Amino acid sequence: MALDMNSDQTLSRQARRAELLDADTERELAIAWRDHRDEQALHRLINAYMRLAISVAWKFRGYGASMNDLIQEAGLGLMKAADRFDPDRGVRFSTYSVWWIRAGLQDFVMRNWSMVRTGSTSPQKSLFFNLRRVRARLESDAAAAGEELDGHQLRVKIAEEIGVSLKDVEMMEGRMAGSDFSLNALQSDGEEGREWIELLEDEGEQAAEQIEREKDGAQLKEWLYSALGALNDRERKIIKARKLQSPTRTLECLGDELGLSKERVRQIEVAALTKMRTQLSPQETELRALID
Repeated sequence: MALDMNSDQTLSRQARRAELLDADTERELAIAWRDHRDEQALHRLINAYMRLAISVAWKFRGYGASMNDLIQEAGLGLMKAADRFDPDRGVRFSTYSVWWIRAGLQDFVMRNWSMVRTGSTSPQKSLFFNLRRVRARLESDAAAAGEELDGHQLRVKIAEEIGVSLKDVEMMEGRMAGSDFSLNALQSDGEEGREWIELLEDEGEQAAEQIEREKDGAQLKEWLYSALGALNDRERKIIKARKLQSPTRTLECLGDELGLSKERVRQIEVAALTKMRTQLSPQETELRALID
């Protein structure tokens, strides 16, 4: 069911003229919607409590969204409440629907505050909607007591008051104080101005680093082949299986394949590594670290 939401003034006038439902009528309408999906009953129920939705929406007017958008979101919360309301529990619809209206408005405000997700957990939401109020009260209390709080002291008190970490308070202050802007915006006027995106560091591998890595890799490979050349076939097989393959093979597995005991394979491995170290020059420390 769609709500006619041309303007907040129109909705406010309609809400003020809507009927006031007594408990019995409200229950009958709720049952008709729940059991028979009677849209006329839903329409009467929603219109009767639209003034409540507008009243709750009015409390969120200081967060940058237009009043008309807030009223529309409050109306959606009211409809969600009507769809989930159980009249057999003995609770008035107004009491039940306030939670859904407020929750919908909180999510709407936080989604539209910034392109960056402002907060999703309950403590973050509590911090977002209470930060300014708690800060103002703490500053007022400090002034009345003749105290002067610096920024850090104030943030510590806010964290204690709301029950969140100091880091959360600092992060939320930054998000609420800043505003979104395009990375393609010019840093200065004129054709010579650079875009902000040009200042972002490329986190990928740079050309010089790639060339250096490839060169080092080629050198290590050359040293490795030279060191392996000092081994016989059995030693080379064991070193490759134990050091150069993933996953590495166990001593027992190699022993079964070669017809040797696990201890004998270990001894051959140690002797082969010693040969490779001897083959390497003292400057080839990187490859030494690889085979140690």
